[in-house]
Amino acid sequence: MKAWRNAKSMGVKNASRERSRQGGQSVAEIALLAPVLLLMLVGTIEIGRFAYYAVEATGAARAGAQYGMQSLIDSKDLAGIQVAAKNDAPELPGLNVTATDLCACSNSPAHYVGCPAQHCGAGHAVVFLEVNATAQVPSLFHYPGLPATFTASGKAIMRVAQ
Repeated sequence: MKAWRNAKSMGVKNASRERSRQGGQSVAEIALLAPVLLLMLVGTIEIGRFAYYAVEATGAARAGAQYGMQSLIDSKDLAGIQVAAKNDAPELPGLNVTATDLCACSNSPAHYVGCPAQHCGAGHAVVFLEVNATAQVPSLFHYPGLPATFTASGKAIMRVAQ
């Protein structure tokens, strides 16, 4: 009976030692994986920021094009196009907006020709406005081998009302 009690107590001691070893192993695993998981989290946040700013730049270009497409006179108003684009994306620091008129013939609008479009044959001249918006967005953290800034850019092309 006494031998049985000693064997039973030895089993309890071995089990508690085994549990403490497993606890130490878990701490070591967490210590090794925590930096990797943190890096993945920060990278995901960074990619999300860059995607957000790219969408903002595209929206700014679209807002500028919507302003300029109202008439031929508005399509030449670069200051108004820039104000419309910058008002649409106030989160983008240093937003650079450019606008260009494109001309085509109505019978083949996918092929741009010089402005004003001439010699359209059976068709007539059609004017499009292309607005490009770009901004340099700084990253939250500096990663070795990657640039410190990201260029967010957007482009919109719309037909000008005539």
